[in-house]
Amino acid sequence: MPPVTLSEEQQFEYMRQHYWDRFRFADTLALREVDTMQMLRRYGYYIALLSERPNDRRPIDTLMRRAASSRPMLDLFLYLAEAVLHDPNSPLRNDELYIPVLEAQLATSYYDEYERIAPLYDLELARKNRLGEPANDFRYTLADGRTGTLHKIEAEYLLLFFNNPDCPMCKEISQAIQNSALLQQRLADGSLKILALYPDEDLQAWRNYRREIPAAWINAYDAGCQLREQELYALNAIPSLYLLDREKRVLIKDATEVTLIEAAIGR
Repeated sequence: MPPVTLSEEQQFEYMRQHYWDRFRFADTLALREVDTMQMLRRYGYYIALLSERPNDRRPIDTLMRRAASSRPMLDLFLYLAEAVLHDPNSPLRNDELYIPVLEAQLATSYYDEYERIAPLYDLELARKNRLGEPANDFRYTLADGRTGTLHKIEAEYLLLFFNNPDCPMCKEISQAIQNSALLQQRLADGSLKILALYPDEDLQAWRNYRREIPAAWINAYDAGCQLREQELYALNAIPSLYLLDREKRVLIKDATEVTLIEAAIGR
């Protein structure tokens, strides 16, 4: 626990830097007694701390250096990172924090060329559409056959919403957007536009569902599934929200919480 004499901000920073100080990284024998679920909860709490500043990779770099003391120890922390930072169903999935994990894995000599294939592929995808960088452009198609491109949509903010008609969470996110007074105000004054994109091949399912999408949104599909074919975006997790600024730089990446979008726009 951080010293009580520290300010709230100092305590937060202390936890980020010293969270694992009492963990015995050199004691590989103790791994036999590790409670996996307890470790997942502990790691998840740690990632929640880091998620406040996803661009600051120093704490995770330090953790991975300590975990790389042996392959068994590194394997444990790679498992935790994959479950918390990479699993499509994890609410804490975060490419910015997963990138240094993968880089640490690939920097060691513990893994042969075959074991390196998966992390190399994951790292390539994670490095796409990073925070602060321009999102990959693509062409979308409307119900009447007209097309447009992501980068040609003009607005102070653009919310890219990857969705699927058969996805219950997509409906929840859609409703949360419609219930947000801030987002509705931004839509009304034109400072926000929403591109709801269907990235899969069953166009009949999309056409049957398309009237469920608000008329004020740009409701489109990816003809030929080019996003998946060209791997322009990591679409292993649907739904997914990306918030872009006027220059189409990524402000929020692969989120599922509308509150994050509100916080970024409302600053």
